[in-house]
Amino acid sequence: MLMSNTARAARLHYMANGFRVLAPGDHVVCAVSGAAIPLDELRYWSVARQEPYASAEIASEALAR
Repeated sequence: MLMSNTARAARLHYMANGFRVLAPGDHVVCAVSGAAIPLDELRYWSVARQEPYASAEIASEALAR
């Protein structure tokens, strides 16, 4: 039986110019808002904190803390 990654959060390792998938899934969860971010729409993350953000505004807020 084939397993689908639909509605399953991926686990990623964030790097300066991309990310590596550690556990398959179709999205990640924003570290601030809790919103699901489809992997193909993921643009903002922190390498140091290893966390994703849903938007540039959220990333700026989080990194200012």
